[in-house]
Amino acid sequence: MANDLNVVALVGRLTRESELRYANSGSAVCRFSIAVNRRKKTGETWEDEASYFDCVLFGKSAENLHQYLDKGRQVSIVGELRQNRWEQEGQSRSKVEVFVTNLQLLGSSSGNADSRSSDRGRQQGGFNPSEQGQPSRRPAQSQAPADDFLGPEQFDDDIPF
Repeated sequence: MANDLNVVALVGRLTRESELRYANSGSAVCRFSIAVNRRKKTGETWEDEASYFDCVLFGKSAENLHQYLDKGRQVSIVGELRQNRWEQEGQSRSKVEVFVTNLQLLGSSSGNADSRSSDRGRQQGGFNPSEQGQPSRRPAQSQAPADDFLGPEQFDDDIPF
């Protein structure tokens, strides 16, 4: 049906080092897994519950980002769910994976910025395989010095919002 939708967006931390392999065609395939936490209330206490997702990234983006996908690294991904089916020892098996179309590096594996990877992630603003080889479309941000900031006392009107 043409009206179906398959989009998933997740923010989580890598549970293991990413794994880079090459298909017979020479195309790069990077596999990794992320944990996404959610809070749930059990009785009077709140508990964290983790869900684990296997993810796959293809092509040049897989080659470029593999080196930054370390265990514990926080990432934001957008992709689609795909179910793989196969037979093993006479039994039907299946596995659902997230096929990543956009990945953004959010933080370091230690939870704070490190110079090796998070600076590069901030400069790139994430990696979108569909924009591969194109310059970033983000507008340049200029920051005004703090003394040029106009505070509320510098406005003449008394608008209450």
